[in-house]
Amino acid sequence: MNKKIKKISFITLPIALGVFLIWYSLSKLTNSDLQAIKTSFRTANYWWVALSLFFGILSHLSRAYRWQFLLEPLGYKPRFANSIMAVLIAYLLNLVIPRSGEVARAASIKKYENIPFKKAFGTIVAERVADVIMLVGIIGIAFFLQTKLISSYIFKEDGESSIYFKIIIFGVFPIVAFFSYKYLKKSKNSIIIKIMSFINDLLDGVKSIFKMKKKWAFIFHTVFIWTMYVLMFYAVTFALPETTNLPFAAIIVGFVVGGLSMALTNGGLGTYPVFVASALILYNVEDNSARAFGWIMWTAQTIMVIVFGGLSFLLLPIYNKYQK
Repeated sequence: MNKKIKKISFITLPIALGVFLIWYSLSKLTNSDLQAIKTSFRTANYWWVALSLFFGILSHLSRAYRWQFLLEPLGYKPRFANSIMAVLIAYLLNLVIPRSGEVARAASIKKYENIPFKKAFGTIVAERVADVIMLVGIIGIAFFLQTKLISSYIFKEDGESSIYFKIIIFGVFPIVAFFSYKYLKKSKNSIIIKIMSFINDLLDGVKSIFKMKKKWAFIFHTVFIWTMYVLMFYAVTFALPETTNLPFAAIIVGFVVGGLSMALTNGGLGTYPVFVASALILYNVEDNSARAFGWIMWTAQTIMVIVFGGLSFLLLPIYNKYQK
């Protein structure tokens, strides 16, 4: 019974949190606020949104192509059409049940390309290691660009405090982290052992990437995928006059905050618009315009996933029946 409750909670709680956040954020708005957001939706330049979706499609195609580099050393070369449809189905299912997409992706490629599930799933995990590294790198860039803003919150002042904060984050912290890692490797504590095991698995994943036959092609596609993600966010800033002249630092911070919010609820339901709006407000974007931007960005991404994921779900068996 406890397992059933856990499974149900795993599925329903993120959705419930997303719905609650939508209700709560809307309940705080006045009629004039809602009208202003509606006006932003009506007057937005959707050609920029279309360009954003184009970047998103390129990222998905690149992700499917990158997958080939991990499967090929194992002796498998799936058809690209099957790879891309499996990737798109994974994104679709993640909107419903968190992390179910990875399982479905491995199951799809097993069914239509006869690739063992465990091997396919292992390659997906290796992909995630590369993606985590890229995300951590972008977060590091966000910290580097915004040390003054962050230090003003910590030290309650501007100026030279940001220089000291930058030295701590990018100078002292890595050294402390390195020696802490060396020390914790010897720990017998069960929790620390699990944490160190996770870190070691990540490091092993990184090492395996550099041992690949086509490692530079894999690295190129990894960088390309995340560049497309950032460009997706950047393109939509031109859709509204109030966000057109945002500095690069604001783009990176908004992108990072939005990306992290995706982990809280299914596909960022409720969290993405709220978190992104909060980030943009820090850069003097008017509240309602920031909210409108967040909702336009999230709605466009979600519709893209539903449309292309749904089509892939329908076409995958038809395509393979035709191939046979």
